Amino acid sequence: MQTLKTNRRTLLAGAALAAALPRSGSAAAAIKIGYVSPETGPLAPFGAADKFVIGALSAKLAAKGITVEVRDSQSDPNRAATVANDLINDGISLMLVSSTPETTNPVSDQCELAGVPCVSTVAPWQAWFFNRGGNPATGFQYTYHFFWGLEDVIAVYTGMWQQLATDKTVGGLFPNDGDGNAWSDPTHGFPPALAAQQFKLINPGHFQDLSSDFSAQINAFKSGNADIVTGVVIPPDFATFWTQAKQQNFSPKIVTIGKALLFPETLNSLGSQGNNLSTEVWWTPSHPFKSSLTGQSAHALARAYSLHTGKQWTQPIGFAHALFEIAVDVLGRASDPTDHDKVLAALTATNLNTIVGPISWGKGPVKNVAKTPLVGGQWRLKSGGPYNYDLVITENTQAPEIPAGGKMELMA
Repeated sequence: MQTLKTNRRTLLAGAALAAALPRSGSAAAAIKIGYVSPETGPLAPFGAADKFVIGALSAKLAAKGITVEVRDSQSDPNRAATVANDLINDGISLMLVSSTPETTNPVSDQCELAGVPCVSTVAPWQAWFFNRGGNPATGFQYTYHFFWGLEDVIAVYTGMWQQLATDKTVGGLFPNDGDGNAWSDPTHGFPPALAAQQFKLINPGHFQDLSSDFSAQINAFKSGNADIVTGVVIPPDFATFWTQAKQQNFSPKIVTIGKALLFPETLNSLGSQGNNLSTEVWWTPSHPFKSSLTGQSAHALARAYSLHTGKQWTQPIGFAHALFEIAVDVLGRASDPTDHDKVLAALTATNLNTIVGPISWGKGPVKNVAKTPLVGGQWRLKSGGPYNYDLVITENTQAPEIPAGGKMELMA
C-alpha cells in the first residue's frame, strides 16, 4: 500500500516509468499531483481515508505516469499554506485539496497567486468562495471547487426538523473559524434562512475551537427554551458540549450538527448518548453513483474500505476518490499535462460522472463551483453487529435519487 509521504526514490521511479510511457505532447517527465489534507490534529477524521484511497488507486495512477505528493496540513491553515507553496515550488501540474475551509482556502489562495490549477472539496461552497473574497461576477481563474452549499444544508436540516413537532427555537453553535463564520453569516448563512421559515435562532456568539466550557451556550439555550440545537463544530468540541449538556440537564428534542457528527468515531466515543443525533449526509454506500476510474459502485468502494481497514465507512472516502477521478480525467485531456494553462483549459471543460455524482463547472451558482447532492440522516444505536451505530438517511427531498431509510425520531 502506498504511504502518504512520497520520498525522492519514489519520485525518481515514477519519473522513469513516466518516461517509458507513450504520451502525446511534450510531457516526457512524470506528472506530479499535489494533495493537501488534514492527517493529524482535530480535523484528522476528514483525512482518515486518504491512505486507503491513494493506495487503492496507486497502480492506475502509476500506469498514467502520475505521482502523488501528499502533505499533512496538521489541521492548521498556516501549515496548509506553507506545504501548498512547497508543492507548487516542486513543480506540480495540479493541486488537490480537501476538508474544511481551514485547509481548502489557504491552499487555494496559494494556487491562485501562483497560477497553478487547483481542485478543492469538502467545504460548503460559500465558505470556500466568499471567505476568500470571491466576486460572483468574476470568480477565480485557477481554483475550482465541488461540494454542496449552505442553501442545501439549510434545506436538509429544516426538512429534518419539520418532520417532528417542536416550537421552532434553535440554539446555534458557531465557532470562530471558516465554517462557523460562514454558517452564521447574516447574509448568506443560517440566520436569514431560518427567519424566513419562522425559526427563532439563539446565537450566544462565536467560540474558539477546542473550547473547554460550553456553559454560556447551554445556559442561553436553556433560558431561551431551545428544543433544537444546530451548528458546525469539530469533533472534540461536540463531545465536550454534549457531555456538559447532559450534566446540566439540557435535553433538546433534536440535535443536528455539521462536521463533528459526520464520523462514526465521534458517535462511538459517546457510548449510548449518541442515539438519534443527526447531521448532513454527503456520501454513503447507498449513493447511486460509480467511479469513472475503477467502475466501483459507492457500495463497493465503502465495502473495500471496511475490508482493508477493519473500520466503518466514512463520508470523506467518496470525495477523496472523486478528487483523483477528476485529476486523471483532466490530465488525460490536457494537450500538455505539465503546462498549467493547458491543464486549466481541460479543468474548466470537465464533464465527468464520479462516485459522488456528476461534476461540471460553469452551471453555477458561480463559475468556479460545481454542486453535489446532499441528504440528511440520524445515527441509530445498534443492538449488535460490528459497529455501534448506523447512519440512516431520513431526509432526501433535495436529492430523491438517494434512497431514504427511515424517518426522523426525537432524541431519547
